[in-house]
Amino acid sequence: MSADLERKLADLVAAVSGGEISAEEALAGDHSLSALGLTSLAWIRLVDAIEDAFGVDVDLGGDLSAFERVDALAAHVSDLLDAR
Repeated sequence: MSADLERKLADLVAAVSGGEISAEEALAGDHSLSALGLTSLAWIRLVDAIEDAFGVDVDLGGDLSAFERVDALAAHVSDLLDAR
């Protein structure tokens, strides 16, 4: 998994949160994104941003634990990219 991918995802988190969560906070992984204050609307925006940025389809019907930390999210997105 690439640090570049993690950074891009952290930047997306910062963007969709309207700056409430900094990319550095998201990357630190000290707290889940929910605990950092990522709202349900921001989650939807994050999924849309990931799909647009990486050209993948994110399935929200399964286990969403990958969306709690940037490193886990990067691993999930990497798997989606590999499956294309």
